[in-house]
Amino acid sequence: MHGKRMRGMSTIASLPVRRPPEFHPARSRPLRIALFSGNYDCVRDGANRALNRLVAFLLEEAGAQVRIYSPAAPRKAFASVGDVVPVRSACIPGRPEYRLALGFTRAARTDMERFAPDIVHLSAPDLLGRQAQKYARAAGIPVIASLHTRFETYLDYYRLGFLRRRVIDYLTRFYGDSDHILAPTPPIRTELAHQFGDERVSIWSRGVDRRAFSPALRSEAWRAHSGYAPTDIVPLFFGRLVLEKGLGLFAETVAALRAQGHAVRPLVIGDGPARGSLARRLPNANFLGFLEGRELGRALASADMLINPSVTEAFGNVNLEAMASGLAVVSADVPSASALIDHGRTGLLVPSDDAGAYAKVAAELVARPARRASLGRAASVAADRYRWDEILGEVVGVYDRIASREAGSHYAKVA
Repeated sequence: MHGKRMRGMSTIASLPVRRPPEFHPARSRPLRIALFSGNYDCVRDGANRALNRLVAFLLEEAGAQVRIYSPAAPRKAFASVGDVVPVRSACIPGRPEYRLALGFTRAARTDMERFAPDIVHLSAPDLLGRQAQKYARAAGIPVIASLHTRFETYLDYYRLGFLRRRVIDYLTRFYGDSDHILAPTPPIRTELAHQFGDERVSIWSRGVDRRAFSPALRSEAWRAHSGYAPTDIVPLFFGRLVLEKGLGLFAETVAALRAQGHAVRPLVIGDGPARGSLARRLPNANFLGFLEGRELGRALASADMLINPSVTEAFGNVNLEAMASGLAVVSADVPSASALIDHGRTGLLVPSDDAGAYAKVAAELVARPARRASLGRAASVAADRYRWDEILGEVVGVYDRIASREAGSHYAKVA
């Protein structure tokens, strides 16, 4: 199987490689993970927060050693965790907050050889990830890829739908050339298992910090201080302010609610390059920018409903955090949301591209406060199942299993 995948990699295979000398089933040293990221601490989003939490768990709880290879911005978007090796990168035109890695450079390769990882973990299917994948496969290092974003869904927002087939083909090759895949939800795991085999796909879910996200953090004083009247209904948008998050549908939903005579003043938590265009469409919205910690939890819990039209998430952290905060969630009916939300009990799912459906469901929740409260209570209870320590412990179990399997195979060959 490895030989079949290594066709076309003669240049990479000829490069000198140092294998970990202690690589064996009965581990005598800490597990070593080389993590490749597209923007580990350049952008504050759900994927990067999850990666940082994983690294913290590996270092503090699992006793592992981790080396992170990622583009680096002139200024970090947030305080990151772990030992980051910057790789050569450039700004993406029109999106200066994102960095595009320019490949797996000789310096990064030399550093990784010195580190001698047991596992190469790829979190982005970019050029850096693809070249690191090919190098690791040629070197005999097990490769695990985690899926964080449905990149194929981005194209329509930027009038690039004609590239969809090519992008899907590339992603299929990328995940197919990995030894194991970490899927964020059961529906996506089923989809990937159908393509690549059941034994090659596991679930890496996400957790929620209940101290930071709780209905108990709701504050009428905060609402009043933020300019909300007691009778105002506060629909929330929570996430990066970029087109692919469904900003247009959110603005259309708010406009439809107002056209029906409902007193709604949106709350927007997050920031990004599309903030100006959204503000023009929502002139009286309350834009808070990025928030963290208790400040974020209080703002979330003080809204009345989350409207999430995004189809690009692989998991949907914003849905989970809003659920934990006791909000009624109205979300696009996509695999990430349907894995979290029991429609009609812990939230409501609507056709992803139907602004009228969002407005209809939101209007019903505006008119039925008891229904909003019931959905929010059930959502908060459901969020209790998503515990970070248990979820990250399962990822470490996958690492150990894949590393041990490869080590066992190596020793069988030399025995």
